[in-house]
Amino acid sequence: MAGEQAILVEIDKLQRERRHRDERALFFVEGIRNLVRAVEHGHRIDTVVASDILLTSSVAQKLVRNLARQRVPIARVPPEDFRAISRAERASGVGAILHQPIVPLHSVKPRAGTCWVVLSRVRSPGNFGSLIRTSAAVGGAGFILVGGAVDPFDPAVVRASMGSIFGQTLVRTGSTQLRHWVRRHRLQVVGASPDADLAYDELAYRRPPLFVLGEERRGLDSEQRNLCDDLVRIPMLPGTDSLNLAIAGSLLMYESFRAPRRAVRTR
Repeated sequence: MAGEQAILVEIDKLQRERRHRDERALFFVEGIRNLVRAVEHGHRIDTVVASDILLTSSVAQKLVRNLARQRVPIARVPPEDFRAISRAERASGVGAILHQPIVPLHSVKPRAGTCWVVLSRVRSPGNFGSLIRTSAAVGGAGFILVGGAVDPFDPAVVRASMGSIFGQTLVRTGSTQLRHWVRRHRLQVVGASPDADLAYDELAYRRPPLFVLGEERRGLDSEQRNLCDDLVRIPMLPGTDSLNLAIAGSLLMYESFRAPRRAVRTR
């Protein structure tokens, strides 16, 4: 039982402390959907934690047995211990400690997917999780995180992504490296800004565009603007508040997804 207790302590720290997540290069996910998606996309599993009494899904029970046969460590804990680490409204009885799937920029194929999203700062983790869901829905390739401010493995991000995070490529790089990569591959970089002359649905998008989104309150900084080939705005009625990051980014991603399909229909 000492081993199981140590794992529970580790899970608690992984959920509470970003520094610990980054030092260990691990993160924790809870729920049947997350475990299934992680396995489907081949993510490296460090440990599965399960409570047999809470885990009533036959699909999940079979999956845990299969992982055990593959020699994935399984920590079986009482229901009260699982509930103590659960952040869900209803504890599912299964979760997993996963390795963080961050990849270097030089290993990325830029033409994969319909678009990429470039982020330097995000104020609301939930907005980031919603962006991940949209990217998955439109066939977006993933997210390029510039610097170390954005944490894709924050529990709120993972929860809001609803399992979509496992099908997205996550890259962390610096601004100089990103600029060189963009030039080498001749990519179209599009920034969202309310002072742009062009509306987001008036631009001709080349696949795959890189959408640069600024921090929710401050918008694009000078470095981000200098990276962009084009700036676009989302038209709004006077006197209305700006859209949050998730909605603005989703509109851009859907436009890059929709425009080529619309062109095919009108030929």
